Amino acid sequence: SGRRQRGAGRGAMQSALFLALQHDSGRMERGGRRRSEAEEPDKGRMKRTTIKDWKTRLSYFLQNSSNSTKMKSKKVGKHRTYFRPSPEEAQLWSEAFDELLANKYGLAAFRAFLKSEFCEENIEFWLACEDFKKTKSPQKLTSKAKKIYNDFIEKEAPKEINIDFQTKNMIAQNIQEATHTCFSAAQKRVYSLMENNSYPRFLESEFYQELCKKTPMTRTAQGT
Repeated sequence: SGRRQRGAGRGAMQSALFLALQHDSGRMERGGRRRSEAEEPDKGRMKRTTIKDWKTRLSYFLQNSSNSTKMKSKKVGKHRTYFRPSPEEAQLWSEAFDELLANKYGLAAFRAFLKSEFCEENIEFWLACEDFKKTKSPQKLTSKAKKIYNDFIEKEAPKEINIDFQTKNMIAQNIQEATHTCFSAAQKRVYSLMENNSYPRFLESEFYQELCKKTPMTRTAQGT
């Protein structure tokens, strides 16, 4: 009789232990679900933060572009060309890299994208070269050439671009007697780099995809 009671007691303890483990296991599973569910809003916050950063950078580049052309467009409202493009206009940018660069809003959006990838020096160098080629004064040509070299070309320049050593040496020699073609080879190299690498990633980016949608994600981001 004593053995039966002791056996029954051990059985009861085992059952109680089994139930306790089941309860703890269920609690852990529920906790795990709660944690994973709680993580979802965090992902959403990260996405919103990314879009907010995009808008901030875009507004900055649009504002700078607006300021630089303000004196040339007194008769036209300075924000006129900086409205958010229609989805059809935005889709044109995917047809050719030049279509993107020729559009002021598209250029600002691409600069914002390159800034997010930490390679904005490429588009800044390309723009500096475009401005350089339009310079008429020989004195200004020389001073601009030296500034571009100091900013983008020389070793450990603040915005050093990724070009080969031979091209750098050629530029160093050419800027002594600056001509409009001083940076042609380097500009082509950087253009190709952007066209083949950054441009396809820009077209796949969430921000560009939103611009192509019929329903805009936010109100127009303007350079104000």
